[in-house]
Amino acid sequence: MAEFDLTTTLGQYLDRHLVFPLLEFLTVKGLYDEKEMLMGKLDLLSNTNMVDFAMDVHRNLYPDQAVPQVLKDKRQEVVAQLKNLQAKTDSITEIFEQQEVQRQIQASRDGRQLYDFLSKEYGFKHDMINTLYDYAKFQYECGNYSGAAEFLYFVRVLIPPNDRNFLNACWGKLASEILMQNWDYALEDLNKVKDLIDGNSFNSDLMTLQQRTWVIHWSLFVYFNHPKGRDLIIDQFLYTPTYLNAIQTTCPHVLRYLTTAVITNKQRRRAVLKDLVKVIQQESYTYKDPITEFVQCLYVDFDFDGAQKKLRECETVLYNDFFLVACLEDFIENARLLIFETFCRIHECISIRQVLHVYSYYHIPSMLAEKLNMSPDEAEKWIVNLIRNARLDAKIDSKLGHVVMGTQAVSPYQQVIEKTKNLSFRSQMLALNIEKKLGNRGGQDNQWAGQE
Repeated sequence: MAEFDLTTTLGQYLDRHLVFPLLEFLTVKGLYDEKEMLMGKLDLLSNTNMVDFAMDVHRNLYPDQAVPQVLKDKRQEVVAQLKNLQAKTDSITEIFEQQEVQRQIQASRDGRQLYDFLSKEYGFKHDMINTLYDYAKFQYECGNYSGAAEFLYFVRVLIPPNDRNFLNACWGKLASEILMQNWDYALEDLNKVKDLIDGNSFNSDLMTLQQRTWVIHWSLFVYFNHPKGRDLIIDQFLYTPTYLNAIQTTCPHVLRYLTTAVITNKQRRRAVLKDLVKVIQQESYTYKDPITEFVQCLYVDFDFDGAQKKLRECETVLYNDFFLVACLEDFIENARLLIFETFCRIHECISIRQVLHVYSYYHIPSMLAEKLNMSPDEAEKWIVNLIRNARLDAKIDSKLGHVVMGTQAVSPYQQVIEKTKNLSFRSQMLALNIEKKLGNRGGQDNQWAGQE
């Protein structure tokens, strides 16, 4: 269903190398014409050094044509540049390969201490750091992400945070780890980039907003692949005011991913759904899709038929979304459970047959047959487990075949939590505003994220 495909929208905030996995995914799904996909890849490759890849794409796109001379000439230029940069960095890499230097890297508490050691013992100069940075960036453009990550690590260690290349090196390291699917390292680099942006005073609020918008989109790769990602995405997108503001201002489409993370997070779902519903309601005039509309139907309109209809559409949306396809089964199962919970909470007495209808209205055919072919005793046990998992105050009347719901008073402790949970966020905002006023270190551009 290309109608709900966000690849073009997401691509505006991603480095071109990060767009390639999305295009490969769309090619496999067959959402778009194959020729159009190949032309898109060729256009993306035009400003990189991955000339061999570009040649292969051109052959697939135009099998009856020879490879353009422009690509052949560019390949020769890239090889020449690579040899030139390798020659410049050979002496630098030899220094880092020394066992004594390796020990010092492990023992040094900060980059300045390591730099002083290298300068004193090996005649290391600041120009060498710039050479390393240029070589790392060139390796990245050639598609050698492991080499880029290795050299950018040294660059990031050796230069101070106020250096013009420091933030760019952090972005490049993050992109390299994402493309190598090293999710633990990618999460570390993502947190480092976030800390730099939150602690840096850029030239304008618009530039700060732009940087946070890039972080939001790049983080999707990490959060939907790292084991802790579904907790972290809620903390950052929903409960960090600066990032929630960025989502509402520049990229409300990210609510699709936040909503999916909340619905599939069994541990935290009940605590955060209320806040998520508020945000979805506020932004419904700027963005909506079947996933956000499912929540609105269920928790705002209490339209169960509408929610079940949207849930069918959600399956198609998730199946064709690069980041969400792995969440498909979890999402459908948890969404059905939410329908069941909500239906039970707004009725005092319902029949077991109604429960079976509501919960199993949306089922894969084989599962539907399995649920509907239960004996009364089996159905009763199954509903008991559902009620237990949903933490509902309910009793089953076996003779009448009814589920009787109890009243659910909110405890004083929960009321206190609801009233005070925003205090920490307000304190965080005040602290950030104070830091901005005190610090005036100037802004830095993101060369990696800003490539065209």
